[in-house]
Amino acid sequence: MDKNKLSLWEKYLTKEIGIEFKACLYFFAILFFYCVYRIVCGIYDASILHLTEMIFSCYFMGYIQVYVFNNFDESDTLKGREYAGLVICTLLYVALSFFLKWYDGKLLISILFAVYILITYICVILIYRSKRRIDDKILNDELRIFQSEHNKKVHDTDE
Repeated sequence: MDKNKLSLWEKYLTKEIGIEFKACLYFFAILFFYCVYRIVCGIYDASILHLTEMIFSCYFMGYIQVYVFNNFDESDTLKGREYAGLVICTLLYVALSFFLKWYDGKLLISILFAVYILITYICVILIYRSKRRIDDKILNDELRIFQSEHNKKVHDTDE
C-alpha cells in the first residue's frame, strides 16, 4: 500500500472536517443576518429554537454541498452541477427560514435572505479561490527552494 496515498478513513475525515467548518461558517453568516433582523425589529433576544434549527440546517446543507454538489463553494470553476448546488442550497435555506419562521414568515425578508445567502456563497467561493492561488505560490516557492538546495547538494558531492 502506498503510504503517500490517503486511506479511506483519511478521505472521510477530511470531508467531515470540511463539513464541520462549513457548518460553523454558514451558521455564523445566518446568525448575523438573524441578529440584524431582530435588532431592526426592536427585539434584543434570540430564539434558542431558531438557533438550533439554523445550526442543524447548516450541517444538513454541508452534507448536501459535499456529497451531492461536489463541494461547489470550494470549486475552482462553477459548472452545471455547482450552479445547481448554489441555487438549490440557497432555496433550501430560504424555504427552511420561511417555514420555520426565522424571520416571522415574512416573504420580503426571505427574499433578502436569499440574496444574502447567494452573496455569502459567492464570497466564500472567491475566498477559497484566492486561498488556493496563495497556497500554490507558497508551494511553488518551497519547491524552488528545495530544488535549489538539492541541486547545490548534488553539485557539492560531485566536487
